[in-house]
Amino acid sequence: MRILLRGGYVHTPADPHATALCVKDDAIVWTGDDDASAHFEDGADRVVELEGRLVTPAFVDSHVHLSQTGIAASSIDFSDVSSLAEALDALAAHARTAALPVVLGLNWDDTRWPEGRPFTREEVDRAVDGRVAYLARVDAHSAVVSSAFVDRLPSVVAADGWTPDGLVSRAANIEAREAVFAMLPGSAHEDAIARALADAAAAGIGMVHENGAPGDSPAEDFERIATVTAAHPGLPEVVGYWGMLDGIEQARALGCLGAAGDLCMDGAVGSRTAAMRVPYADDPTSGHLYLSADDVARHVVACTQAGLQAGFHVIGDRATDEMVEGFRRAAETVGVPALVMARHRVEHLEMVAPEQMQLLATYGVTASMQPMFDARWGGTDDLYAQRLGVERALAMNPLASLARAGVALAFGSDSPVTPFDPWGGVRAAAWHHNEAERITVRAAFNAYTRGGWRASARDEGGVIAPGAPAGLAVWDVHGDLVVQTPDARVAAWSTDPRAGVPHLPDLHPDLDLPTCVMTLVNGVVAHEREGALT
Repeated sequence: MRILLRGGYVHTPADPHATALCVKDDAIVWTGDDDASAHFEDGADRVVELEGRLVTPAFVDSHVHLSQTGIAASSIDFSDVSSLAEALDALAAHARTAALPVVLGLNWDDTRWPEGRPFTREEVDRAVDGRVAYLARVDAHSAVVSSAFVDRLPSVVAADGWTPDGLVSRAANIEAREAVFAMLPGSAHEDAIARALADAAAAGIGMVHENGAPGDSPAEDFERIATVTAAHPGLPEVVGYWGMLDGIEQARALGCLGAAGDLCMDGAVGSRTAAMRVPYADDPTSGHLYLSADDVARHVVACTQAGLQAGFHVIGDRATDEMVEGFRRAAETVGVPALVMARHRVEHLEMVAPEQMQLLATYGVTASMQPMFDARWGGTDDLYAQRLGVERALAMNPLASLARAGVALAFGSDSPVTPFDPWGGVRAAAWHHNEAERITVRAAFNAYTRGGWRASARDEGGVIAPGAPAGLAVWDVHGDLVVQTPDARVAAWSTDPRAGVPHLPDLHPDLDLPTCVMTLVNGVVAHEREGALT
């Protein structure tokens, strides 16, 4: 299959003035101008007239949970609910028509409700009229369950993290989530995965990294993903990770690239389960540490020797301390070159000190991060500040500091925690609440494209160039194409047209973000907006 696209603006470092490109089968074979494109027209199976649109590499979302993302469409989403009372009313209305065996809800955030507290089990029981219900907090590290749910899973009351009012966290939440997965038929999981991948393609995403782990998604999801993608070859490519300590053999059996992903060092800030050196500002707890430096070292050494990527979910500073110390001990065993070759990764890495950044860069560790976390919860008066105080909140998600230290960045959404919205993520990185941690639009774009390929130990993709994989996205841009740097410290030459720096959309927060018209995955159309292209 040969596809010629012409008459637009092609974002390629090979030719900053390119207006056309040609794809043959699964690879890009040419970029250039419209006049030269005539040489490829006769042999093309399809000619796409771009009409001035932008073509970029397809984005890579480096941290997703596919079945949960798809199932969210059959759940009640509390993101825009402004109070606990309103949430309960919405839950009652949803429960009356919910078709799944369990009433599911997600994205409630008690810090945004005037009541300042979660649901209670009794309130949920009344709202769902006695049905089985599981309602996950926005960070997914805690939830509230109904009494009928407890009747189905009586062992949950003995698990660490159970509270009589139905709030579950830590081990109790993991046990509850695994029970939810078991309550849903396999067909529901497959439908959810297919929907999530189609939604990703519609957002201009050509590859996702599925971060599976016990309590995050069932191991069976990897077989379901393979079934779905085999049936629909145009869907985004899926790179799998299985986050389980000592889980190397299972990761291999599941076809995963690593025993990595959501192998949790700790929990989340919103649930007060992220492990902190100093107690939370609004509660005497310091969170919970799930793995030690010895655990990390053992796992990293084993993965390195097995030729697999290791990786960990890490958010709190105490958890980061243990994780970095574990890598240091692993380096003493296998050597720094072996760690660098293995391309290990860490997820989130929201609190990390400068000296730790230097060590992670030395070890070749990729930081897989979610800029929308800062956009949604950062700053001086939102969730992070409420939980941790302003000083600690502003130090969260130190994107610029990590980049300066030489840590490779890969960006994603943690969907369904935040939605598939790669341009929104690029904007969030460039307009970080803390000006000192802002990176350029170009750097953020690279982290969301090439960074995702490199995080999966593949260097050939995420760029438009002859020979590169044909993962592309076509965009309607609502504004100008520019070289944009919100950081005034960046040298002015980069914004001079004579420098030949490829342009990107103006992502100023007052402007609409680009919208995806077409996505190609390995040369196959994964998404096309009806009637948009000729």
